[in-house]
Amino acid sequence: MTQKDRDRLVVLKKAHKKLIRQQQAAGELRVTERHVRRMLVKLKEAGDRSVIHGLHGRPSNRKLSAEMREKAVRILSQEVYRGFGPTLASEYLARKHKLQIGRETVRKLMMQAGLWRGRRQKIEAIHEWRPRRSSRGEMAQWDTSEHDWLEGRGPKLYLIHMIDDATSELTARFVEHDSTAENMRLLWSYLERHGRPVSFYTDKASLFRTAEKHRRDRPGEQVDAVQMPPTQIGRALRELGIAWIAAHSPQAKGRVERSFATAQDRLVKGLRVAGVKTLADANRYLEQEFLPWWNQHLVVAPANATDAHRPLDPGHDLAAILSSVETRQVSNDYTLRFHGNKHQISRASIRPGLRGAGVRVEQRLDGSLAVAYQGRYLELQECSPVPPVAATPPRRPAKATTDSKRTPWGKMYGQMKDIPLWKATKAPG
Repeated sequence: MTQKDRDRLVVLKKAHKKLIRQQQAAGELRVTERHVRRMLVKLKEAGDRSVIHGLHGRPSNRKLSAEMREKAVRILSQEVYRGFGPTLASEYLARKHKLQIGRETVRKLMMQAGLWRGRRQKIEAIHEWRPRRSSRGEMAQWDTSEHDWLEGRGPKLYLIHMIDDATSELTARFVEHDSTAENMRLLWSYLERHGRPVSFYTDKASLFRTAEKHRRDRPGEQVDAVQMPPTQIGRALRELGIAWIAAHSPQAKGRVERSFATAQDRLVKGLRVAGVKTLADANRYLEQEFLPWWNQHLVVAPANATDAHRPLDPGHDLAAILSSVETRQVSNDYTLRFHGNKHQISRASIRPGLRGAGVRVEQRLDGSLAVAYQGRYLELQECSPVPPVAATPPRRPAKATTDSKRTPWGKMYGQMKDIPLWKATKAPG
């Protein structure tokens, strides 16, 4: 009998002894007067046990059978489900094994089987909370995670995330290298799918920001830093009209950092269950399984329903903007050099002022090369490499045919005395 049952029994006995009215007893028990009269009748028949619920001590009709409990524990004990938490384990039991078991029930089963240990929540350092942006597309957070995504089954992969700050809508891609080209490919996909966001929020990695140069020969002086040109991604964002915002700490871009924490738990285990071993299979699982689940369960509605994404203008040539752009000077013979190769500008593309001018050279993501001058693209032809001419070895000086020491002059040369210069000048002949 619980304390609540004892308190109820005390009130019923007072009503039974006419110490209080049934109306007052109903108020204390928070039931109707009619129900109080039924409880008094039951008290007279069954005594003190009348306040105990009739199902007390009986097994629940919804209790799992012993076979189902053993089957669930046997499945979760497999190596492929190592490290699964109760929530994720419950989802996989329902989706792959057709076992509909609640999350808390799975938690109890896993703790009883030693597959899960309850952890107390620790109070972490508190950072100032920043509210979400109000509209979708107003700001997107962009970052890359280095992790053992395939758990040694395949090559080392990096995961690039672009997550909308207002809705948590996710765009992601696995790559083998965290390079400018791979980040530009994901940016291209984002722009074609959603349009141009107002801003991107990233860290201060060298992909997004070129470090300023300071004078080392004048320490201690307040010397202005030399402004460096933007990176390739920074230039591309400027040409697209997208603002770039730098985060000063990982906590500042906590939304994308937390998305990586979720991916490093759920995505890694999903790739393990699916047996993924290659980059192509990892991206296929990401597109078909993980991203649909994320955008269905973790996306929230923005405070403002207006979409802040802007469409691409006709003048936005993504192939030209999302490329490695450099400047080269045209020689007098209308040629230019790029990465060790010499290229000839065709006669039809020659314009006034082209000789000696600077041109824009675009190394595009598909490997092709494009050169533009004053907004027009020029036709190029790669010059055939000239075979290097073998250098002739230097000629050695000819040796004397006769040894000087064997001649009379040579034998007497060591015995000759030096003559002063003034005597030699006055000597006759």
